[in-house]
Amino acid sequence: MNELFLLIIEIVGTIAFAISGIRLAAAKNFDWFGAYMVGLATAIGGGTVRDLLLNTTPFWMLNGWYLGVTGLSLLTVILLKRYLVKLNQTVFIFDTVGLALFVVIGIQKTLLFGFPMWVAIFMGTTTGALGGVLRDIFINEEPLIFRKDIYGTACIAGGIVYWAIALFSDSVILQQSACGITVILLRVLAVKYNWSIPILHNYSTNEKE
Repeated sequence: MNELFLLIIEIVGTIAFAISGIRLAAAKNFDWFGAYMVGLATAIGGGTVRDLLLNTTPFWMLNGWYLGVTGLSLLTVILLKRYLVKLNQTVFIFDTVGLALFVVIGIQKTLLFGFPMWVAIFMGTTTGALGGVLRDIFINEEPLIFRKDIYGTACIAGGIVYWAIALFSDSVILQQSACGITVILLRVLAVKYNWSIPILHNYSTNEKE
């Protein structure tokens, strides 16, 4: 049951992240191939780095459906571009869902490799956030995780909730669900109430005076 649940999460997360990347590439007038590569990097970038750090074969090299799902995501954007490209909230919705699901996947896979929870939280954050970093670099934007947005912080908070639930319940699905919901809620509430992380200012001598 848990393996099926993880597979569903992976499929939905891959689609969500791929569409978020492809949609942004479309807004930058990339061609189909360029948009596909941006979507693919968004979907598999974080998981690839995670697997390399775990000293295992990157997940997408063991199963070709990740490439196929990204292709279907591109087709979806092509067919529905009139709606997806014009909706300002489209990227946020798909990026938030993908972020939450990939944090869950990163934590679960790291725990399966026998690492402690603090490592799993780091790997979950890497899995969730790094694909977005690559996406933003490819489209020549400042990576979202480095801005004052609640992004990486939401991943860490989701991981902590996963850890807290694990202390009181053996239900892996409950742990995963609580983690994902936490990431989504934090991202949504941060946008709604304009929450942000304080900026580290570089004060000059004159400004201090």
